[in-house]
Amino acid sequence: MKVVLVGYMASGKSSVGRLLAKEIGLDFVDLDDYIEEQQRQSIKDIFQEKGEIFFRKLEHQMLEKVLTEKESLLLSTGGGTPCYGINMDTILKHSDHSIYLQLPVATLVERIAKEKEERPLVKNLNNEELPEFVGKHLFERRSFYARAKFTLDCYGKSIVELVAEVKEKLL
Repeated sequence: MKVVLVGYMASGKSSVGRLLAKEIGLDFVDLDDYIEEQQRQSIKDIFQEKGEIFFRKLEHQMLEKVLTEKESLLLSTGGGTPCYGINMDTILKHSDHSIYLQLPVATLVERIAKEKEERPLVKNLNNEELPEFVGKHLFERRSFYARAKFTLDCYGKSIVELVAEVKEKLL
């Protein structure tokens, strides 16, 4: 079984993915970590040195590679992954289940503000600019995320509750 989690940055894809994979017996792969391992360079450095266009091409190659080479896995994508090129088509074609982890803008802003340095797209914004940026950005990306087989409303729910909900949908 191949399960892919999509959603905006800080929506909980990695946290939910790790626990869910463990509980249902799948290998967990975080696409950003996979890219960093393959390139021996951080995403942050790739963005700085080679730019976003280079990164997005690389991200597509790595997405396709991991989804076609592995028999089964639980894959957590980067927030922008489904929104570029044919990535969402690739996810839908090569996975059994795709799940959009959905959260309101205010919750995303609160989470992102705590980890801005690790987020290349927002690291140079001040906290007052975050709500507008996240709101506009999420509006642009939501249609891609919404193509996932399932949408999971994550507002006010713990990781354990979310994992239980996803397991119900999968099993």
